[in-house]
Amino acid sequence: MRLLRFLSILFLFTSCGAFVDYDYEKDTDFTQYKTYNYFTDMKSGFNQLDEKRLVRAIDDKLKAMGFEKSETPSFNIDIQSGEIDANSNSAVGVGIGGTGRNVGGGVSIGIPVGQNRVMREISIEFVDDSKNGVFWQAITTMSNIGNTPEKREESFMKLIEKVFSKYPPKK
Repeated sequence: MRLLRFLSILFLFTSCGAFVDYDYEKDTDFTQYKTYNYFTDMKSGFNQLDEKRLVRAIDDKLKAMGFEKSETPSFNIDIQSGEIDANSNSAVGVGIGGTGRNVGGGVSIGIPVGQNRVMREISIEFVDDSKNGVFWQAITTMSNIGNTPEKREESFMKLIEKVFSKYPPKK
């Protein structure tokens, strides 16, 4: 019984994290990329403060991975985001049923619980203009950024940690 309770709590905590969808050009030699920068005309979809937080989180992670920000980069980073509505999948069923002498029947209705949540879908692309353009992309969603500067910073750091956990891709 304790094991079942532990597994339920573990599932609850692991299912709340951001889901990241990756795509990449499979013929890319990722070892050739050591320097990066951001597109100057990037339209991230974030307000100015959140964009700075996100860029700072990416810079910190890439620096820890051995990359260097440069004015003559081997690739540029493009960030785009937009709000999406996430429908609530929760419902409560109310039913009436009966049975008697080999006859059965029932009526049930589902009543939605909660409301739709507004989430932000974020796309991070690595672009090599000297070759084929985009060579790596991560798309993720973020539901709760936080309501204080510290919480927002922490949310972006956790998100970027998860986004870059599978970079470079294993072939």
